[in-house]
Amino acid sequence: MMQDPAPGQNPAALDRLVMGKRIRHLRSKAGLTLGQLGERVGVVASQLSLIENGRREPKLTLLQAIARELGVDPAELLRREAPDPRSALEIELERAQSAPGYLRLGLPHVRAPRTLGDDALKSLVGMHRELARRSRAAAASSEEARRANTEIRLQMTARDNYVHDIELVASDLMRRIGHGAGAVTHREVAMLAELLGFTLTFVDELPSNTRSITDLENGRIYLPPTSIPGGHGLRSLALQAMGHRVLGHTEPASYAEFLEQRLQINYFAAACLIPEARAVEFLQSAKRNRNLAIEDFRDAFGVTHEAAAHRFTNIATRHLGLQVHHYRADGSGTLVRGYENDGLPFPSDDSGSIEGEVLCHKWGGRSAFDRKNRTSEFYQYTDTPEGTFWTSVQTGDAELGPFAIACGVRFDDAKWFRGRDTNGRMVSTCPDDECCRTPADNQLERWRGKAWPSARMHQHVLSPLPTGTFPGVDDTEMYEFLSKHAPEKA
Repeated sequence: MMQDPAPGQNPAALDRLVMGKRIRHLRSKAGLTLGQLGERVGVVASQLSLIENGRREPKLTLLQAIARELGVDPAELLRREAPDPRSALEIELERAQSAPGYLRLGLPHVRAPRTLGDDALKSLVGMHRELARRSRAAAASSEEARRANTEIRLQMTARDNYVHDIELVASDLMRRIGHGAGAVTHREVAMLAELLGFTLTFVDELPSNTRSITDLENGRIYLPPTSIPGGHGLRSLALQAMGHRVLGHTEPASYAEFLEQRLQINYFAAACLIPEARAVEFLQSAKRNRNLAIEDFRDAFGVTHEAAAHRFTNIATRHLGLQVHHYRADGSGTLVRGYENDGLPFPSDDSGSIEGEVLCHKWGGRSAFDRKNRTSEFYQYTDTPEGTFWTSVQTGDAELGPFAIACGVRFDDAKWFRGRDTNGRMVSTCPDDECCRTPADNQLERWRGKAWPSARMHQHVLSPLPTGTFPGVDDTEMYEFLSKHAPEKA
């Protein structure tokens, strides 16, 4: 006879376990024994016990019958939150024992029956938390982070930067709040939060290294005040915070999972602010008129230039038949992030990572800074060893200095874009050092051995990779903040 899998060995099993805990909690609250509830819904007590322990999944009809007898809506049984502190500890223990690192140890799977005291359960969970923390700290090197980030970038390139499941979720939610044409308003974002059981709360003193904090117990999302510079980004911050709930995220078990979750919530926020159907309609019309322009796309949906450029890459290949590139560079030409499926030869290290690499001086993302007037988009063709690429670039200034946002295509596809008639053209032979990294002979002869700069060290060079359950966030500071702002218990 095949044995039922232990709860916690996969996400579906964890969902069953949470549901079982909720049923047990509500049954006890209603004063019913297993036998009494089983008799009312037509199953034996042993079958109901398997459901409550997360080892069996009830059919929909049985779930509806259980909800009816317990006096709750069926949706209440499917909520992802634990029903009480004890259940939360039991679920955390199951999740910890399902982690690959623990399974590799070959140790027994410890159950958490009611006969197991709360102190013993807390002790077991506490040890697992510390083991997980030490494991993350040991693995959290900058090299590990770069490898994980590179793997995610390559995965997104393989899928043309498009995630169908997230598009569907975002489209459905925006439909449910009645969003029509034009930019998503702050009011509509608040309506979406309310739909998901949250209230947006604006505070002045968010803990350091946090962009938002979600109080799952009290249904609050804490955000910085609307009066801060660039406050239009609050829509995106709020949507990203909601994205964790919508996409079913749990606490990240590794830095790679943390990065993956960040990508997903960023994608979700973009898909809400620039809904797929309307974005495709807008861009297809512009393409028919050979007038594609990131600045028009940006203005039509009321987002930042970078958000519009990145969202364009989500849609361009699947819906417009265009392979594209997009990157952000700082004023010194350092590549902050990038994406391409058109073959643009990004500089990279031996592991394939592109972040932190220096762009060729002759690429549009650097030559755009040479203009005196930087208010409009800059267009340039660049001949590279991999072919000729057309790029539009928007420059700007931020707290950390100037930056450039670039988006473009191969030469043959430039015909669809405004700015294709530019006379700007450069030839890049990088990674050949003779391209832009070797000083001219006369300058080399004049100054070699006669100059000694005091180099500015980038802040990240000696910084350790952020650690913690949520990398970079001080748990003590966060919990003190939540305790200060949480409503008092009745």
